[in-house]
Amino acid sequence: MARFIFPLQNILNMKEKLEEQAKNEYSQANMRLHEAEEEEKRLKRRQADAEDELKNTLGETLDVMEIKRCEDAVEILKMYVGNQHLVVIQRNRDVEIAREKLNEAMKERKTFEKLREHAFEDFLKEMNLQEQKEIDELVSYRHGRV
Repeated sequence: MARFIFPLQNILNMKEKLEEQAKNEYSQANMRLHEAEEEEKRLKRRQADAEDELKNTLGETLDVMEIKRCEDAVEILKMYVGNQHLVVIQRNRDVEIAREKLNEAMKERKTFEKLREHAFEDFLKEMNLQEQKEIDELVSYRHGRV
């Protein structure tokens, strides 16, 4: 029996590798996003702690230097939180871009898999026709000999 050979198998293999690479990039982008979100949460907690410390300092004594230090700490942490929020937004964009690349890679792989399936179906039909032809020749030969 003849063996099925898909002429575009090399391209299909390449598309599968590209899809795997896109999956890895998507996973890494998601991981970076998660890390950025965790960092933002950590900074917000630090900011809340600094605000609490400022309230306590205001309620206890009138140490102007300590109050100024606490106010500066709160302002700096607000700036850090704002910057980290921008990082989170960028990471979200990166994840979306990676998702789109992954979807495109999956579509391309599926397209070539469909082509392979159709080529295999055509191959099976051709093999069936060839078998029928051989059977008909054999029957004709036997019928003619009798």
